[in-house]
Amino acid sequence: MYPLAKFPHLAWLLLVWLLPISLLAAPLVTPEPPQLDAGGYVLLDFESGKMLAELNADERLAPASLTKIMTAYVVFSELAAGHLQLDDKVLISEKAWRTGGSKMFIEVGKQVLVEDLVKGMIVQSGNDASVALAEHIAGTESAFADMMNAEARHLGMNSSHFTNAPGLPDPEHYSTPRDIATLTRAIIRDFPDYYSWYSLQEFTYNDIRQYNRNILLRQDPSVDGVKTGHTKEAGYCLVASAQRDNQRMISVVMKTASTKARARDSLALLNYGFRFFETLKLFPAEQPVEILRIWKGASKELPVGPATDLDISIPRGTYEKVSTVLESPANIIAPVTKGEQVGEIVVRLENEELRRIPLVALGSVPRGGIFRLAVDTVLLWFQG
Repeated sequence: MYPLAKFPHLAWLLLVWLLPISLLAAPLVTPEPPQLDAGGYVLLDFESGKMLAELNADERLAPASLTKIMTAYVVFSELAAGHLQLDDKVLISEKAWRTGGSKMFIEVGKQVLVEDLVKGMIVQSGNDASVALAEHIAGTESAFADMMNAEARHLGMNSSHFTNAPGLPDPEHYSTPRDIATLTRAIIRDFPDYYSWYSLQEFTYNDIRQYNRNILLRQDPSVDGVKTGHTKEAGYCLVASAQRDNQRMISVVMKTASTKARARDSLALLNYGFRFFETLKLFPAEQPVEILRIWKGASKELPVGPATDLDISIPRGTYEKVSTVLESPANIIAPVTKGEQVGEIVVRLENEELRRIPLVALGSVPRGGIFRLAVDTVLLWFQG
């Protein structure tokens, strides 16, 4: 070994060689989220469900036509359950025809396919199409609103209430940026095939070509949805979702001043998320992460893992600071059935807890025979 002090030129060369490596290894500094002039907004990582930016996320705001995401969720649920078919014909009522605001221009007394109404609602934001679908599914729009509120409760949208299908102004019709993000994540997750309609840039019905009002579809090829909204009370709103590589972000911007502002602010949030955060799948669903000792069972081994994919969203360059701990009882006693919770998986980034999800048995272990019961009873007694 030779002290570098005796070879100053060697020390300098070594420093110059190591400096770029240290710079490459240094974690990316994560700046504060964009400050936007909006009534409320959130940025959500789709896979992990982590909020990466927010302002007034839980403030009740008028959702305007963002409501139609919930209307679509109910429609898609009915399609998935077999209660509705895309080629069903819907008789257009006078109420649906007279509904004010944006229209797909359906005519009273005519029959229109469910698929056309759904596309008219998604692409053109047709209020008339929304009411027609609501009446066809539930009989009345008010009964359909009850279905919307039931789905909202099921999804955990605890600060939302709907009174109509299109999103027309009503003091009792409200939602929050967080709830709208939760809903959007659910519609992408639960109905991926139907979600593809949100990327349609135009739709022609009755020889009328109608264009999607989400201008981000034409400005950014990674954007594939979701919905615009506007009333005097709600301002200009936009829910956008984009996928770049294997990462998806959802932005919700509510109560902005113009169509340009809502598009600009949405893109600012999306770019921030993709630039400074990465989404990682730590453990896939139902794959063993550990083999635990089980007592008094037909087997001594119990494979355990998460029931669902364990994804996290972290600032880029911080993966080395992520730690995972399995928390489970000191002694697990048979019988245990597959899917039964036997602990928790806790993920931390340094001292911050990122996620905590159930740790479940990935197989069943029945109670062992008399000999196994006797041996394990003695061993547990000695173990204290």
